[in-house]
Amino acid sequence: MADTELWLSERQTPELSLSIKVKETLYRKTSPFQEILIVDSYQFGLVLFLDGTFQTTERDEFFYHEMITHVPLLSHPRPEKVLVIGGGDGGTLREILKHKSIKEAILVEIDKDVVEASKRFLPFYRSFEGDKRYTIEIADGIEYVKKNENLFDIIIVDSTDPVGPATGLFSEDFYRNCHRSLKEDGILVVQSESPFLHIQLIRDIKATISKIFSMSMVYTVPVPTYPSGYWSFTVGSKRYDPSIPLRVPDFETKYYTPEIHRASFALPRFLRDACF
Repeated sequence: MADTELWLSERQTPELSLSIKVKETLYRKTSPFQEILIVDSYQFGLVLFLDGTFQTTERDEFFYHEMITHVPLLSHPRPEKVLVIGGGDGGTLREILKHKSIKEAILVEIDKDVVEASKRFLPFYRSFEGDKRYTIEIADGIEYVKKNENLFDIIIVDSTDPVGPATGLFSEDFYRNCHRSLKEDGILVVQSESPFLHIQLIRDIKATISKIFSMSMVYTVPVPTYPSGYWSFTVGSKRYDPSIPLRVPDFETKYYTPEIHRASFALPRFLRDACF
C-alpha cells in the first residue's frame, strides 16, 4: 500500500492556494477566537496556522520578525519601552529583546491559547527565557491602547489579517489611540498585507496613518509563505525618519542589515504610485 501523504493548504485568494506537506500534527485547538494548528512540515519545519492561514514558520519567520522590529527600533535613537499588539508566537519579542537599550517590552495578545501553544511547541520563547524585561498581558489590544498615554517609544502591531478579532486593529480610531500612547518622538509600525494582492488596503492604511502622524511610509519584505511571497509594513513616526537607521545592530540577524533597511523603503513604481 502506498504511503498516505498529508498536505495542508491555505486559500490565499479564491484563485490561489499554498500547500505544504506535513510530517506530523502537533497541536490543534479551537479557542474562543480562532482555530489554532501547529504542524511539523517537510519544507518549512514547525508551522503555526490560525484559522487556516500561515502565521509563522520555523524556516522563514526571520524575514518578517526582523523587519517589523529592527526597522522601527533602529530608526529611534534609544528605544526603551516597546508595546507589541498581537505576536503571541513570540518571534517579535525575541527580536526586540536583542536590543540592549530596551528596559520593558509588553506583549498584549487577545488569545492566551496562542501564547501557550507557542511556548510549548515553537522555539521563539526559549531564546529569551528568564529575561525579566518582558511581560505578556492577555487582553484586547484595541482596549489596551485606550488606557495609556505618552508611554511607549515604539508600538508594533503584529496582527493577523483584517478579519475576525483583528478587524479593529486596522481602524482610524485604533491608530489615533496608538498615537496618543506613544511618547512625543514615538514610532508606530503595522503589518499591512501584500502589495501584490492587497494594494487598496495598503493605500487605505497609508492614507489613514498619514492623517495622524507627521511622517508615514511603506516598506516591503519577502516572506515566502505569506500571500504572493511579498509583504508590506506601514510606519507612522512623530519625529524620526524611519527609512534611516541611526545605529548598526550589535547582535546577529539573518535578513536585516542597514543597507536592507534603507532599500526596503525604495518602492516599485506601481506601489509608490498607489500610496503617494
